[in-house]
Amino acid sequence: MNSKTKNILVELAFSVLAIIISFMIGAIVILFIKGNPLEVFGTMFSGAFGSLSNFADTLEYATPLMFTGMAVAFAFRAGLFNIGAEGQLYAAAFAVAVVGFMLKLPPFLHITVVILTALIVGGLWAYVPGVLKAKLGVHEVITTIMMNYIALDLTNYLTMRNVFKQPGQIPQTKDILHSAQFGTMTFLSKYTHLNSGIIIAVVVAVIVYFVIARMKLGYEIKVTGYNSNAAAYGGINNKNKLIIAMVISGAIAGLAGAEQVAGVMHHFVSPFPVGIGFMGIAVALLGKNDPFGVIAAALLFGALSAGGTQVDTMTTVPREVIDIIQAIIILFVASEVFLRKLIVQRIKQRKYRKMLEQSNLEQLDV
Repeated sequence: MNSKTKNILVELAFSVLAIIISFMIGAIVILFIKGNPLEVFGTMFSGAFGSLSNFADTLEYATPLMFTGMAVAFAFRAGLFNIGAEGQLYAAAFAVAVVGFMLKLPPFLHITVVILTALIVGGLWAYVPGVLKAKLGVHEVITTIMMNYIALDLTNYLTMRNVFKQPGQIPQTKDILHSAQFGTMTFLSKYTHLNSGIIIAVVVAVIVYFVIARMKLGYEIKVTGYNSNAAAYGGINNKNKLIIAMVISGAIAGLAGAEQVAGVMHHFVSPFPVGIGFMGIAVALLGKNDPFGVIAAALLFGALSAGGTQVDTMTTVPREVIDIIQAIIILFVASEVFLRKLIVQRIKQRKYRKMLEQSNLEQLDV
């Protein structure tokens, strides 16, 4: 077994351990409220994978998280903490809704315009904090959070303008045309909102992996993330790479907005569903900033969301328990460094004791 494969297995083992511990603590919480953990986890599994329809729900919940998780993960590669996926998603989603109902184009061309709009608007929304970070040293956590508020309030305001608003009491834009809608995967369930956005997410994961692992740009972004001073000394324009990484990150997050508008809701509603961008941070952490790891982590959170709905309707245990399990998973993944250090320290102590015992036995034999 080569060292790369060994490192991957070690990383996977720690992630699995964090998930197992999270479910164990979740079981204690369920027992505390006088529930049956086996019944709850069985119902949750059934709600996530028990039928094609349930599996479609899992994939539906997971799809936007794949985009936001990859967005955050790509920024992490450059040493950037993109908290702004939520705002980048909002801005792109509203723009997609506008081009979706204003433009009258053939289906293939219209969907192409929708995707390009999401990429451009999401990237532009991330460009501002990227430039402020690279040129002025302003921390991206602050600027991306502020950009989230701007996106939220701006889209809420624009949605209420007559030129965009659907007539009626509900604050939402006009429905996008059928030619701008992503295809729905009704072969899994005729009631599902699962759409071709999941295919786009997988394609994006492959592209991101190729960029990071095979292209010069990916190498330069990784080197900048590891040590920007060393990157500059090696001839890499690290400021330029920071901006590019942030723009690409925002563009990927924008695709989550396109998937929600063009594939699920078919309009922009105010306020837009919150949390998808922030949950992407947890998905990126659990997925170890690897594109395919992000897809696996998104599927886990998608399963928890789909299964949590089943638990809420089929048992006496409230759905909030599933939210607690999600929070515990995030907590343990975030504190994995401590967990790793504790386990490694225990292993070293055990090896040291064995060495002492062996040394004592050899002295007795002499």
